[in-house]
Amino acid sequence: MTAQLERKDGPRSKRGVILQAAIDRFGRDGFEHTKWATVADEVGIGQTALYHYFESKAHCLLTIMNLELAASLQRFQDATAGVDDHAKRLRAAVASAYDVTPSEALAARILLSHMDLLSTPRPSEREEAERQQARVLVRAIEDEWSAILEQGMAGGAFARRDPRQSSQAILSLLVGVWRWYRPGGERTLSTISEFMTGACERLVGP
Repeated sequence: MTAQLERKDGPRSKRGVILQAAIDRFGRDGFEHTKWATVADEVGIGQTALYHYFESKAHCLLTIMNLELAASLQRFQDATAGVDDHAKRLRAAVASAYDVTPSEALAARILLSHMDLLSTPRPSEREEAERQQARVLVRAIEDEWSAILEQGMAGGAFARRDPRQSSQAILSLLVGVWRWYRPGGERTLSTISEFMTGACERLVGP
């Protein structure tokens, strides 16, 4: 996600480091338990200066969620591009969900924990813009997964079921990992990816 964090940064911008500090704090301590002033202290700027980049802590949170959705979609597209075999595409798609850095794993946990924010309009224009873009990305991810499943069903590789419902079930399974996964813990992402690949194959199988 590093490139995504830097996409709006000028040479002297603190936006990227603010986002990274917020990801670390929100991901480890929780959004509700993180004071906005703590993020400012970690970055080495005054709290007032934060408002040059984000109008509120919630605006920063929605931006992180938006960036993680965009990164997730990009990982999916990169992993599945040019893979013609339906079963291999499914495995590549699952693997892409866990091909992340420790920071991206924290961002994924933040996203999962606050998906409810995307269901209702936000009070400010900038927050609402981030929310709307995040909703577009959620739909795009579901569309990509639905397309893989629908094509696999048409090709006889997967059982014929509702592709949209099946894609939502798989996504729920995959992202649920971020509730309990901790970077550096006993279970590595490679072993989790292998286990989840088998689970998804069974889910779409006959």
